Amino acid sequence: MSSVLRWVSRAVNGLRSFAYGPDADRPRVGLALGGGFARGIAHVGVLRVLNEEGIPIDYIAGTSVGALIGAAYAAGTSLEEMEIQGLATRFKDFGRWTLSRLGMATNDRLEDFLHRLTSVKHFEELEIPLCIVATDLVLGESVEFTEGELAPALRASCAYPGLFLPVEYQGRVLVDGFLTALVPSEAVRHMGADVVIGVHLEPGLLRNKPRNTIEVIGRSFSIIQAAAHMPWRDYVDVLLQPDVHHVLWDEFAKTPQLIAAGEAEARRLMPDIKAVLAQRSPAPGRHRSTYRYEQET
Repeated sequence: MSSVLRWVSRAVNGLRSFAYGPDADRPRVGLALGGGFARGIAHVGVLRVLNEEGIPIDYIAGTSVGALIGAAYAAGTSLEEMEIQGLATRFKDFGRWTLSRLGMATNDRLEDFLHRLTSVKHFEELEIPLCIVATDLVLGESVEFTEGELAPALRASCAYPGLFLPVEYQGRVLVDGFLTALVPSEAVRHMGADVVIGVHLEPGLLRNKPRNTIEVIGRSFSIIQAAAHMPWRDYVDVLLQPDVHHVLWDEFAKTPQLIAAGEAEARRLMPDIKAVLAQRSPAPGRHRSTYRYEQET
């Protein structure tokens, strides 16, 4: 981080300290939510346990379905409403089959789906700062959206290559963020998080044969990712991996099981989360902004 960015970080922390009082002396917590189609409903279970345990969430970064869940939560949508919507969701709610050389469907219906969860339309209206991560298909790099309209950024982050058409937005050709940020832990660090809780929804490699082209593509990506170095892990303090490997990409009917898996994993690792928060808290009498600056140098 450059000296200018360090100065900005210290200034922002100072303002937060003034605004939040004693609470500013705790580490800022960032939640990085990965993709996984229907498996993403497990994020709701994770959020439920974090709420029950009083774990604060200061920043959220999301990839693909993680961006959808993150946007809804950051906008103030209740977890109960998310569960209801998850159970009722079908592919036609966010995807529409089409004829194109660039994909089999468009996800333009995702904008209406988002509006079922919240009336919020811009990042600036959210209750919790949010980053939505997509991938620039031309440059092969992550693109982090933190301002402006939510819907186009969300569509881009959810544009699973091969299935959905790429989304052209702000002069870029964009596809699913999982290609460059399977779990957007680096993005939530950029936002200012001191502690990052990551949620990875590993589908695993099912032994039965793929049912269709979508599953062929998905399992191919899983094999590539399993063999590749994953730098996003270096930015995660506690990694949650709910047991969702048995759930297929479109099994939204398994919403109760998915939420239960998220809850179980969050409870299992809650001691680790609390230990990291305690470890990262500044010593008595020591201001958080100084603590954080020392961590970065």
